[in-house]
Amino acid sequence: MRIKFILCALFFGVAWPVVAQKNVGKPLQISGVYPHLAAFNEGDGIPCPRPGTGNGGEIGIGAVVPWAGKLWMITYSPHCPEGSSDKLYTIDENLRMEIRPESVGGTPANRMIHRESNQLLIGPYLVDASGKVRTIPPSRMPGRLTATARHLKDPANWVYYYDMEGALYEANVHSLAVNKLFTYPIPGWHGKGGYTAQGQLVLANNGERSKWNASAPDLQVGGPPKNADEKGVLASWDGKNWKIIERRQFTDVTGPGGIYGSPDDKSPLWSIGWDKRSVLLKLLDNGQWYTFRLPKATHTYDGSTGVYTEWPRIREIGNGKMLLDMHGMFYDFPQTFSARNTAGLAPIASHLRYVPDFCHWNGQLVIATDETSLLQNPMAGRSQSNLWFGKPEELKNWGATSSWGGVWINDDVKAGAVSEPFLINGFGQKIVHLSHNTGKAATFTLEISQKGTNDWQPYQTVTVPASGYAYHIFPATVSANWIRVKSGQDGNATVFFHFQGAWHSAQTARSQFRALADIDDKNPVTAALIRPAGHNKNLQFLDLSAPSGPTYYEVDEKLGFARPTENREKEVAELCALKKEFELDAASVIVKDKSGTFRLPKTSARYDQPFAAGWPRDRRELESERYMFNAHGTFYEVPREAGFSSMRPVTTHKKQIQDFCTWRGLLVLSGTGKTAKTDGHFFGSNADKTGLWFGAIDDLWQLGKPVGEGGVWKDSDVKAGEPSLPYLMTGYDKKKVTLQSDKDAEFTLEVDFDHNGWHAYQTINVPAGKAVVHEFPVGFNAHWVRVTSNQDSKATVWFTYE
Repeated sequence: MRIKFILCALFFGVAWPVVAQKNVGKPLQISGVYPHLAAFNEGDGIPCPRPGTGNGGEIGIGAVVPWAGKLWMITYSPHCPEGSSDKLYTIDENLRMEIRPESVGGTPANRMIHRESNQLLIGPYLVDASGKVRTIPPSRMPGRLTATARHLKDPANWVYYYDMEGALYEANVHSLAVNKLFTYPIPGWHGKGGYTAQGQLVLANNGERSKWNASAPDLQVGGPPKNADEKGVLASWDGKNWKIIERRQFTDVTGPGGIYGSPDDKSPLWSIGWDKRSVLLKLLDNGQWYTFRLPKATHTYDGSTGVYTEWPRIREIGNGKMLLDMHGMFYDFPQTFSARNTAGLAPIASHLRYVPDFCHWNGQLVIATDETSLLQNPMAGRSQSNLWFGKPEELKNWGATSSWGGVWINDDVKAGAVSEPFLINGFGQKIVHLSHNTGKAATFTLEISQKGTNDWQPYQTVTVPASGYAYHIFPATVSANWIRVKSGQDGNATVFFHFQGAWHSAQTARSQFRALADIDDKNPVTAALIRPAGHNKNLQFLDLSAPSGPTYYEVDEKLGFARPTENREKEVAELCALKKEFELDAASVIVKDKSGTFRLPKTSARYDQPFAAGWPRDRRELESERYMFNAHGTFYEVPREAGFSSMRPVTTHKKQIQDFCTWRGLLVLSGTGKTAKTDGHFFGSNADKTGLWFGAIDDLWQLGKPVGEGGVWKDSDVKAGEPSLPYLMTGYDKKKVTLQSDKDAEFTLEVDFDHNGWHAYQTINVPAGKAVVHEFPVGFNAHWVRVTSNQDSKATVWFTYE
């Protein structure tokens, strides 16, 4: 038997036992992710006519719905209105996945349960109560199906299908007959939500084409954008007439009935969207529209085309609870949200996972993901995504509720004008920045609604001096659901909030991440390059630190490590070559891209030099269409379109992380200690003393809050009146700055809190040769800070974030 084993090992490659599973027969699960449930573009089925960006370029899980005793889900490629190799899947209670033979692929994310016929409508599929599937073929109803809604005239027999390209269809749920009603009835692009309530069909577009489609043959209302704010649309149709509700970028449209549709003609309707100021929440109640504003936790969803928001939702998650997901933040959303009662909306956590849908199934919250793509990710061999399973309360272990947003940004407002309500319920440290250009002192009255019942009361009037800027930090004792602002004069005004949530303590992560080598650990470390394979569904793993030289492995879905006979070492080494994309000087980390040049904090001096295997990986796509950036021991999230100017810190890990990627829905990190043991996150080969760390992307928050130190200048020759480079401030909760100069000088600290310009925070007198320390008030936050001196001098300005 031993001889047979050795022969097989030599021929097929060696695999080592990974972990003795405690529950025989139960599949492997790590941080809520089951690797065997990963979805891939299978490469068969209907071809997509757009190679490169179409079939296989991305795979998102567009919709998840419990139905007929199973969990049903559909996947999508990015631009495939006529079908693709994507699939319709079912998962049973034993977590066995099946690909349905009726699959035709495409780019679907629509789902609805049709009450009268008792069918699930998901993508182009109609599924009856027994699980029998019928399909409307793409040849009959081409499009990137994004929403299904109840019919205005005959809801028992017909439904509406809305296409991302703009088309609106009606289909018979019995005969599958299809009528195309409109090709392009409303302006904007990148269709998203659709819902019927109060006698009208409401549709949402969340983007704008670079060249507006003025030649649309059947545009029913509106036209090209009139200004930079006009992108996307929220529009309604009563069966005869179309109306534009608002020319902004909107995504989901729904109501208390959720995917079953509105329960009656009086139930409210909700829609979520955004503009440059903040997240938008629209409410239709008793025929009247209302607007509310929420903060953004990230700028990765911004962008004029709308392609970075797939698909924010409001949805029921069991026990009468609803979850709102928008711009990287989960919220508790009350089913009672109406014009009379807006109380109870509160943040839960920010997140890194790119979430197209979520639901409640078998007592758990199930979150779909759009994860590893090939869109701007040459290091990935094939696109793949997975599900996350857990309890709703586990979301609180994800990111801090740090966020920002405003009611006005350089807006012309009239005296007495009152802003839309802005959510402040449930946030931690809170600050509001106010600016104007009236040339004289201006007043702004802050009003709060404590109960969410239109019980508005004056909270405080803030006087902003003629110089044009002031801020107000809210005491911890202030409790309210909403805040709004009343202007005391005509003028151009900005009112913008920053909220700082509570971070997790790094102490809680010691056991979870103990396999990863600390930056000060002098013991041997597994330094490796990793990538999702293209030739199969394995993870490719090139150990650069093996005693015999670089050694190639592959990891399967059960996290078994093997050395295959086909050595793809060269492929991995070339595709995943390590190179440093940032600069270092004595003061800080320096990053550059199309958005500008910026400075970031440092942590340990050991990061000033490459590791033994080279500089650690810095930039990589982990979730589709956004980057993670790893510099000097801190992970940051960077938007694909806005770049470094809109980055946010995630965690300071202070680990020897050499490389990172996502694979089968798991976050994979290399940089583990050679003595690491299997512990539920570390898997590998005990024989070769090598392995990797596996978890979920939102485990990163558990590593602790961002910290660091660095400067805009360190013993630098400074010219009077020349501002420093911007230095990152957002996301750091305890801050101070030390200033030194060889001459008597005044240093002016300026902040950029809304990406729209600089405002003088404070001028500090610095005597020659003396160090002056300034501690920022608790709760003060902005996105960037910079410094200007009034003297030519040799100066140091050093920020410490604890």
